[in-house]
Amino acid sequence: MGNSPAFIEVLFATWIAGCIAVPVNAKLHERELEFILDHCGARICVTDAEHGDTAKAAAGATRAGTRVLSESDTTAMRETALGVIEQSGNDPAWLFYTSGTTGQPKGAILTHRNLLVMTLNYFCDQDTIAEHDAIIHAAPMSHGSGLWALPHIAKGALHIVPESGGFEPPEIVNLLRVYSGVTLFAAPTMVHRLVRHLEEHPATLDGLKTISYGGGPMYEADILRALEIIGPKFVQLYGQGESPMTITGLSRSDHAAVDQPRYRERLRSVGTVRTGCEVRIVHEDGTILAPGEVGEITVRGDVVMRGYWNDAAATAATLRDGWLYTGDAGAFDADGYLTLMDRTKDVIISGGSNIYPREVEDILAAQSGVDQVAVVGRPNADWGEEVVAFVVLAPEASVSADDLDRACLAAIARFKRPKEYFFVHELPKNEYGKVLKRELRGRLS
Repeated sequence: MGNSPAFIEVLFATWIAGCIAVPVNAKLHERELEFILDHCGARICVTDAEHGDTAKAAAGATRAGTRVLSESDTTAMRETALGVIEQSGNDPAWLFYTSGTTGQPKGAILTHRNLLVMTLNYFCDQDTIAEHDAIIHAAPMSHGSGLWALPHIAKGALHIVPESGGFEPPEIVNLLRVYSGVTLFAAPTMVHRLVRHLEEHPATLDGLKTISYGGGPMYEADILRALEIIGPKFVQLYGQGESPMTITGLSRSDHAAVDQPRYRERLRSVGTVRTGCEVRIVHEDGTILAPGEVGEITVRGDVVMRGYWNDAAATAATLRDGWLYTGDAGAFDADGYLTLMDRTKDVIISGGSNIYPREVEDILAAQSGVDQVAVVGRPNADWGEEVVAFVVLAPEASVSADDLDRACLAAIARFKRPKEYFFVHELPKNEYGKVLKRELRGRLS
């Protein structure tokens, strides 16, 4: 379903009944929803009027025969009630589906303990919450905003779902005139859009307490301008679905410390290690690297997932000796601030949503007349990145961008399709035959 008060009601009803919640992004394509429902063996899918047809079509193709319920059908909800089931902290609570480098979604198993530790860490490192405070759910509640609902529920705070169900800067400004002590979880692209709106339509944001941002790279110029327009109301988080919202963070005081000699360098970082977490940078052979050396970011702690649902191979590859291997490359400085250097999984982050090139490449490569394809991200001022594709056609083949667009729209969510196609004679490769995506990105700069 889209963002709705019913999301929180259904989420907690699921847990009270001893079941596992599987929040799903409402923007996903029918086939993507079908895969998730089938892979996790969902018995019930709760949806809303807008997405009912998609949910029914996807559920009808599952092996488990997933039953679809409307969030407004309270009678059916009561008839489905399973009673109250006691659970332990190690029981699964939330399956967080996130794509991998192969393009196949993987369900990160978040336990009740994981979510409790994430919630407590919010109070340690992110922000304070009072019962008269509020959170605006303008980002998808199936992901970051829904996870941040938990600490606000713990403190009895108010939850505000915009009438639009999403992020519209004029609507957010109007809500901040009515409510006070407001937190907004936002992808960097949302922050950029809000700042641009305020530049054109100046307004005081007295009701805003905190913007908690993450889910993608925040460019230095953008955060500096945001601080100038909105003020020191920002905290940053770096986390993954596998370690929800909790690996490192850049505090409110870090954002405000303009006299710090390394101020701009720290703004470009993702902050310091969060309470209750251990983070280290390792070489590909497992050797722990010193500050300044770039390697893979690994994390250990009670917030880290139990594993991937029904995927022992992926679990073994990602969880090793108690450490989560994030697939992200980075380096610590001498003061313990972590900077992300690259994304080893080649993920494209557009509007705060992760898009994995392989799942797009698989669709394009399957089309008649396409010989080779490589998908990369191109910087975009509004969305952070946008998807573009480099395509090599077979000899004498006649394939247009419209043909490829139709193929993508028939199989994956609209926001994942390439915004531009470059038809080239060959793809750059190294001596091992691997496509040099860094070189392709260089052509776009």
